[in-house]
Amino acid sequence: MRSREMRALSDEKLLDLYNDKKNDMYVMRQQKASGELKDTSAIRRTRREIARLLTILRERQLAAQGEN
Repeated sequence: MRSREMRALSDEKLLDLYNDKKNDMYVMRQQKASGELKDTSAIRRTRREIARLLTILRERQLAAQGEN
């Protein structure tokens, strides 16, 4: 998912997506450790998506603080 698409989502949906991605990362790490993971680049993509989500959430938090 691109940053542009993520910015269109609400905070609740972003947090849900964040939790889903964290769970995906856990599963992928387990699969990698057991040798079952076929696409190792998926770990990197997921890690970057998590970073994008956290960045967007932090930007919104800072914007809300600036309005007060």
